[in-house]
Amino acid sequence: MGQAPEELPLPPGFAVAFNHRSDRHYRSPISQRERAGDDLEAMLLAAINSAKRDVLVAVQELSLPRVAEALVAKQRQGVRVRVVLENTYSTPWSDVHAADLSPHLRLRRQQLMALADQNHNGELSPGEIERGDAVTILQRGGVPVIDDREDGSAGSGLMHAKFLVVDHKLVVTGSANFTPSCIHGDFDDPRTRGNVNHLLRIESPALADRFGVEFNRFWGDGPGGAADSQFGLNKHAGGVETVMVGRTRVRLLFTPHRRKDPHHGLNLLAQVLAGSKRHLDLALFVFSAQNLTNTLGQLKAKGVQIRLLADPGFANRPYSEVLDLLGLALPDRHCKLEAANQPLAAPLDGVATPRLAGGDKLHHKVAVIDKRTVVTGSFNWSPSAAHQNDEVLMIIDSPQLAAHFTREIDRLWTGAELGINQRLARKLARGRQQCGSGIQRV
Repeated sequence: MGQAPEELPLPPGFAVAFNHRSDRHYRSPISQRERAGDDLEAMLLAAINSAKRDVLVAVQELSLPRVAEALVAKQRQGVRVRVVLENTYSTPWSDVHAADLSPHLRLRRQQLMALADQNHNGELSPGEIERGDAVTILQRGGVPVIDDREDGSAGSGLMHAKFLVVDHKLVVTGSANFTPSCIHGDFDDPRTRGNVNHLLRIESPALADRFGVEFNRFWGDGPGGAADSQFGLNKHAGGVETVMVGRTRVRLLFTPHRRKDPHHGLNLLAQVLAGSKRHLDLALFVFSAQNLTNTLGQLKAKGVQIRLLADPGFANRPYSEVLDLLGLALPDRHCKLEAANQPLAAPLDGVATPRLAGGDKLHHKVAVIDKRTVVTGSFNWSPSAAHQNDEVLMIIDSPQLAAHFTREIDRLWTGAELGINQRLARKLARGRQQCGSGIQRV
């Protein structure tokens, strides 16, 4: 009692941070309060501040002003800085009118405006906008930025990768976007602690080289040049690459792939999961791949102990495979059932949703296999991730690293709601009342 958990060792070259862990604390720059968790933004800033030659950033969204300021500072010191964003988030929020945005993007803009309002008077001065809009900071600081329209298209499925490469030797990657809501929490709701996320810091010139090759496919000749950037299926992603970080094996896959390509990410996940002998722990934001449900059903039949933690907001959607794992089918608002839906005849016992503050999401894309192998990256377990989006999928063979992710899953499991919770039960009852057993899509 009263003692912090023991420090777990890590393989050489690796560091890992979790923004919801209970045994570490930092002062949130959003709420200004002491809070539990690792400061993921501090890990990003430390990596950027260490740069001597170049910094490569490829992330779906960058809206942390301090990260933008650090990149500008490096640019002014002569470090070559380049940034790739998803086109949805590459325009300064201060340049967009709320009426032109979807409800989700309107809420995002509102939260970022509130964060920029440093004197809390309800009005934004030009100075507050300049200091609070991360993309504006990058533009004014001369940092070159492109998005996934640089190839001449209207954009890929999603430029969903999340990585930072420094000086051809250091990689920071994981599940977190570089945003307040993904790391610290929402400014307008002090109860939130940010989406449940992690970042890995890996020191390895060989791994940095592989990420650098992927970045250069995105970059082409940079902003305003020829349409030679490569995103989405135009990138012609290859198969799994293996890199040794010291004695630790890292398998790396960049996506997307065509459905007929055997190298695609859902096939790789199925192959890796099928190797489970005794234990399989999962913490997933999106799970909508039927082939992986089938794999989990086969593992259950073999006696593998499975724990799956699903994001509460995603788990109950009609196309969620979490329902299949529970042996359920839920019609959509048109009373249609998902095409080729195959709920398990023998449902999994170990399916749960963690208790989170309203607005926070379980954003991990993690598996721990037999307490020896970690699956991580930006890759959600979905057909979109495999066949449309630019993603990173990593498989790391390390019992030491696995122990850290197992502890994170243990923490989330404590107090989680097992099986059919009240929210899902109400949704199932409404579905039966409105649709009966539903109509199968073809």
